[in-house]
Amino acid sequence: MPEIRQNPATKEWVVIATERARRPEEFVEMGETGRKIPVYSKDCPFCPGNEASTPPEIISVVGSDGKWSLRVVPNKFPALIPEGESVRDGDFGFFRSMDGLGQHEVIIETPLHNASFGDISDDKALEIVKAYRTRYLDLSSDKRFKLVTVFRNQGKEAGTSIEHPHSQIVATPVVPLHIRHRLEEATRFFDNHGECVFCRMLEMEKKDGKRIVMDSESFLVIEPFASRMPFETWIIPNEHHASFGEVGDTELSELARVMNRLLEKFNRCLGSLSYNLVVRTVPVGEEGEDYYHWHIQLIPRLTTPAGFELGTGVYINTSLPEAAAKFLRKA
Repeated sequence: MPEIRQNPATKEWVVIATERARRPEEFVEMGETGRKIPVYSKDCPFCPGNEASTPPEIISVVGSDGKWSLRVVPNKFPALIPEGESVRDGDFGFFRSMDGLGQHEVIIETPLHNASFGDISDDKALEIVKAYRTRYLDLSSDKRFKLVTVFRNQGKEAGTSIEHPHSQIVATPVVPLHIRHRLEEATRFFDNHGECVFCRMLEMEKKDGKRIVMDSESFLVIEPFASRMPFETWIIPNEHHASFGEVGDTELSELARVMNRLLEKFNRCLGSLSYNLVVRTVPVGEEGEDYYHWHIQLIPRLTTPAGFELGTGVYINTSLPEAAAKFLRKA
């Protein structure tokens, strides 16, 4: 019989379609295999020698060979730009509008065209997540911005247009409604129970154990009880912090290792998958709050939302989270 589960942190409902559930092994064929990505592509704007194809860099990390190993540049085709006013009253009467104020940056993670998480060293992974934190903190200090989001799109199905390994960071002058919803649900749980819903989730997942993929000193990696999609994975810090900007150096180093190992597992088990990775964190100015707990959400693009999902907001997952976790643990 199908099962309807609810995520305790977001209150979102998910249908676990046990009648048509697929074994984790059945998703292997959906990953891209056999195609070799070159180390260098002369047409890639992010490869060495093509630096003039990007806007002037904000940050450049130089390696021991004197060449850059990581660059942060403004997005050449930004969703938002750092000019304008954050006034929300436009000239449309009933309708509301404002300038497209914000900041949109690209983190070019490596000079190598084919070196992505899961295939790189832990030191390289740390260099990347350090850039995440550096740019997050810098953009958070701008009083015009209310939310700073770090994300990574891997593969065409995930929406990326450039193959070269990169992440993005966007600062916005507003907090979107679906983010507000998540924050309100977390606040409601805190008001009702006097504790963080994510801290409770950590406790219950560790007690149950069936959905744990990895358990390190500072992080728990799980397939959520109400996973919206096959192999949806959360990386949750064991220590409570509301903001990603509060991560310390030791925790950051372990985060880099955990992300690298997790994506190595995905590569090994499922081939080269398209996925979206998002750092979930509180809005600017809400650091240190008790009600929320920053975490990372990783969603492999193994299925496509269709009419039911778009019409109801309820996702149908054809993979049991418990089975997916067991499959990944074996890698």
